Amino acid sequence: MVLADILSPQQILPELKATDRWEAIDELIDHLVAVGKIQPDHRPAVLAAVRKRESSMSTGIGYGVGIPHASTDLIYEVVAALGRSTKGIQFNAVDDQPVSVVVLFLVPQGHFQKHLGTLRDIAKLLHRQEFRRALETSKDAVEIFRAIELSRA
Repeated sequence: MVLADILSPQQILPELKATDRWEAIDELIDHLVAVGKIQPDHRPAVLAAVRKRESSMSTGIGYGVGIPHASTDLIYEVVAALGRSTKGIQFNAVDDQPVSVVVLFLVPQGHFQKHLGTLRDIAKLLHRQEFRRALETSKDAVEIFRAIELSRA
């Protein structure tokens, strides 16, 4: 799954307020509720699913990247939000470094292959230093989205 296909500029927060991974997850889920990608009454269950997954093992994959994710029967298509932090977020990452880019995504329950494929594609993209630099230097959500769209090429 290509990141540009599951994001829009409205799903991007160019400056997260969060200082740790739990705050970042809350903030991104709140944002998905605000933009209508998650129903407000589904927020607690979606948050619980992501927290349960994150509690089993941090999704801070290194290189300043966190990819919290979960499966839930409360959505019917892959949903994502991207947040950027210029200050850095404590994420319990594998390299013990702060995270500056967080991509949270949700996959419908029972779509295991789609879940793995989405995780693989996002991780592979964010592993590229030039792509991470483009995200870090973009001035707003529209520019961040443009960088994501250009990453397809």
